[in-house]
Amino acid sequence: MATRIRLQRHGKKGKPFFHIVVADSRSKRDGRFIEKLGTYNPNTNPATIDLDFDRSVHWVSVGASPSETAKAILSYKGVLMKEHLMRGVTKGALTEEQMEAKYAKWLDEKANIIDQKVNKLSKAKEDEEKARLAAEKEKNDARAAAIAEANAPVIEEAPAEEAPAEEATAEVAEAPSEEAPAETAPAEETPAAEVAEAPTEEAPAAEETPTTDAPEETKEG
Repeated sequence: MATRIRLQRHGKKGKPFFHIVVADSRSKRDGRFIEKLGTYNPNTNPATIDLDFDRSVHWVSVGASPSETAKAILSYKGVLMKEHLMRGVTKGALTEEQMEAKYAKWLDEKANIIDQKVNKLSKAKEDEEKARLAAEKEKNDARAAAIAEANAPVIEEAPAEEAPAEEATAEVAEAPSEEAPAETAPAEETPAAEVAEAPTEEAPAAEETPTTDAPEETKEG
C-alpha cells in the first residue's frame, strides 16, 4: 500500500488549522488516515508546528511520500536531515557518533536561524506598536486642541466710534488742500528800447470842411 504524509484541514473559515497525518494515497484529503503525526498552525508568526519526530522519521524511512507542504514542514523540523544521515550510517559512510555530531551541528545552525527570525519579527512588531502609539497620541493631541479651541471664550471687540457726518464734512472743508500751485509762465519782458522806438499811432486829424465864402455885401452909400 502506497502511503503519503499530508495535511488534513480543520479550523474556521479564514483561520485554517491542519493535522499532519499518514494516510493511504488513494483516500480523500480529509478522509480516513493511518496515523496522526502532529499539527500545523499557520496563523501564528512564525508558524506553530507540533510534530512527533521519531514517528515521522520512521514513516519517511519506510517510504512514505510527503506532499509539498508536508515536505517543507519535515525539512524545517529536521526529519529529512536525520533520515538522510541514518541512510549514511546504514551504507557505512558514517558512524553513529559522526551522525549525531553532524545532526547536533545542524540543529545549532537551525536554532540560530530561527532565533534571528524570531528576533527580527519581534523588533518589527515593537516598531509597529510604537508607530501606532505615536500616531494615536498625535491624533488625541489634535482632538484635544480642537476641543480647547472650541471651548475658548469669544471676546467681542467694541465697534470704533465714528464721527458724525457733519463734523467730518467740516474737517474736510477746513483741511488745506494739498495741491501743487499752478505754474505760471513768466511774462515776456518787452525791452525798453523797443517801447521807445514803437511809433505811436495818432488818430487822423479831422478833415476840415471847406467853407464857401459868401460874397461880401457891398454897402451902398
